[in-house]
Amino acid sequence: MVLDKHVAAITQIRAILSVPLTSLQYAVSWPIELVDKLHDTISTHDSLVQENLDLKAEQLKLRAQVQRLLAIELENSQLKALMRSSTQLQGRVVIAQLLAVSTDPFLKQVVLDRGSHDNVFVGQPVLDANGVMGQVIQVDPLTSRILLINDAHSGLSVQVARNGVRAIVVGDAYSGKLRLLNVPQTADIRSGDVLITSGLGEHFPEGYPVGQVRAVTRDPGLQFATIVVDPAAHLDRSRGVLLVWPANRVKL
Repeated sequence: MVLDKHVAAITQIRAILSVPLTSLQYAVSWPIELVDKLHDTISTHDSLVQENLDLKAEQLKLRAQVQRLLAIELENSQLKALMRSSTQLQGRVVIAQLLAVSTDPFLKQVVLDRGSHDNVFVGQPVLDANGVMGQVIQVDPLTSRILLINDAHSGLSVQVARNGVRAIVVGDAYSGKLRLLNVPQTADIRSGDVLITSGLGEHFPEGYPVGQVRAVTRDPGLQFATIVVDPAAHLDRSRGVLLVWPANRVKL
């Protein structure tokens, strides 16, 4: 300490000795700095991964909300269409919702959320915003079962809107379409003709849309023409339907 205070050369010696000491300090501190950098890198990576997962989860939530909004918009559009249709019908109408659909691919039936508590009756016409869907075949206190017009056991008296030719339309369970039954080869029915209820059956008043003729095949070897009809109602898409009380039906 005395030499360091009074001899100037000691300062130069200290400076020379500090070089290897500094290298030793760097060598000692380098692993610690490396570990710190690795820790920061791993922490940053984990944060980015977590942030990415959070963003993906938020994106899925937003997509689900968008889909829900689209479903609500579609439902509102269907309800508006039903309301417009109900104003054009004669007699009392009530909007009902589908609760269940038959799981049998060859059984075209659905269940509605209206029953005898709402004065629903067997044989009652059921429509959607576009046309005839079917009729009530079973009534329970709170629900009712509907036989759709494309069921193989369904039959409906119709007429061609263009010329009044009458026929019976039945369901085709295999294709989900309709077909005209026992129509002579010479009958004036063309592709594109619109079919409406004739009013001659027991349940459906006259003038309800039933479907449009898709194809007419006249085979000389057959007695009757083969006529395929597209249903006017959206039988496989409509959730809201109209239960119709004909004007001459007395409410119980």
